[in-house]
Amino acid sequence: MLDFRRMRFSRQILILQIGVVVLLLVIGFLLVGWLLWSTLRDQYGERALGIARSVAVDPVVVADVAAKEPAGDLQERVRAVTQRTGALFVVITDDRGIRLAHPDPAQIGKEVSTPADEALAGRDVVSAVQEGTLGLSVRSKTPVRDGERVVGEVSVGYQIGAPVGELVRLLLISLAFAAGALALGVGASALLTRRLNRLTHGLEPRELTELLYEREAVLHGIGEGMLAVDARGRVSARNDEAERLLGKPLPVGAPVSELDLSPRLGKAVAERQPVDNLLAVAGNRVLVVNSRAVRRDDRDLGTVLTLRDRTDLDALTRELDAVRSLSDGLRAQRHEFSNRLHTLSGLLQLGHNGEAIEYLQTLTETSIASPEALGDSVTDPYLQAILAGKIEQAQEKGVTVRLSDDSWARTAVTDPIAVNTVVGNLIDNAVHAARMGPRRPATVEVALLAEGRTLHVSVVDSGAGVAPEVRERLFDEGVTTKIAPGHGLGLALARQAARARGGDVWLADAGGADAGAMFVAALPDLLEGEA
Repeated sequence: MLDFRRMRFSRQILILQIGVVVLLLVIGFLLVGWLLWSTLRDQYGERALGIARSVAVDPVVVADVAAKEPAGDLQERVRAVTQRTGALFVVITDDRGIRLAHPDPAQIGKEVSTPADEALAGRDVVSAVQEGTLGLSVRSKTPVRDGERVVGEVSVGYQIGAPVGELVRLLLISLAFAAGALALGVGASALLTRRLNRLTHGLEPRELTELLYEREAVLHGIGEGMLAVDARGRVSARNDEAERLLGKPLPVGAPVSELDLSPRLGKAVAERQPVDNLLAVAGNRVLVVNSRAVRRDDRDLGTVLTLRDRTDLDALTRELDAVRSLSDGLRAQRHEFSNRLHTLSGLLQLGHNGEAIEYLQTLTETSIASPEALGDSVTDPYLQAILAGKIEQAQEKGVTVRLSDDSWARTAVTDPIAVNTVVGNLIDNAVHAARMGPRRPATVEVALLAEGRTLHVSVVDSGAGVAPEVRERLFDEGVTTKIAPGHGLGLALARQAARARGGDVWLADAGGADAGAMFVAALPDLLEGEA
């Protein structure tokens, strides 16, 4: 026995569609048959009524009926009308329903077999299907009037086979059309079922439901952000983590070009090339991006990006770098001071007192940078540490970093990580520009100025300035003038860190042939207050 519930869903759909088509065709066929029969019956009834009326107004017929005497002329007239119109019968009666004329002479003088009350009452009877002495027929009746008085009635009928035969002919034509419609419907249903199978890859509804549940579990169960983009560049899937990491809603169906993603993310989506561990900035976060193009059965399904947050790790790394820079600087200073002390001790032991005094004066004028050597214009230990470390690193590269004479920031900072990110990256960028520039000596001047709780920073280098072609994109991630790979995040991170606090970093002077570039930063709510 066929179990409908165990059939494949596509086959169930096919059977149901065919059943619906057949049911509609049967109902339509029956409705058409009923309408055709009603129409044909009315047509034959109207034809019979028209004949009856023409006979009822014939003066000879009226006179004979009024006289109630059957005459040969009346019978002949009835026979002639019957032959001329193809009717089954034409019957004339008096006002009591007694036949005065009939196709069968034996019936003359007898009462009619069907009721004639309505016609004798002066009303027409149309399209009545009745069975009389000549069989079942469609008949109409009309009164015969002599002036205002009804003196009889005329009944005209057509054999029921006439409209039935016409009905059968029309139904056969309709049946042919119905068969064609059925074949077309079955074919369309089969094609639709085939397309359904192709679109669902032959999967059943329960399998599709399980896939949906699995998809939701995978999307929202992983700790990484996931963003899927179709071949047309529109968001096809994403999870909550991706929206959190990117800091913006990612509506399904939205074009990626309209989402204002970072340049590196936009480039990864546009180029659709495999990407591994690409660093990108989103808001105040540093993300690690991996991208893969997806294809199935030679069909382009788009691109899938995974996003990992390394902001905390990157912040700790920058803080560790600052501490390490300070440690390296202090270690170098200790080694240098040890050498100088040994030299001074030797001069004194050998009795060269004058040379020792001159050596001490030289040491005082050219002291190695240290937090104490920065003077009293900067007192925060974090600012001192980052400046001292960067000064020592720059000296190793042949670049002199100095604090400007008009610097004044004698307050403690509230966010050391933001200081390390902004100040450190600006100095690193300036050191590189000064080192690669044509001017010697290579120098970088840093100015720090406290205004209320806002720290203003300016960094000027002696490099060749910023090229015009990169000025507009200077703070985009990946834009760099360095040859080695892996650069292009410093300025972007500095600006993102400043803007996260309501501040900003910008290029105040692009520099050129006469001077290097000047970068300026404003960091509000970074200081505790005036000292």
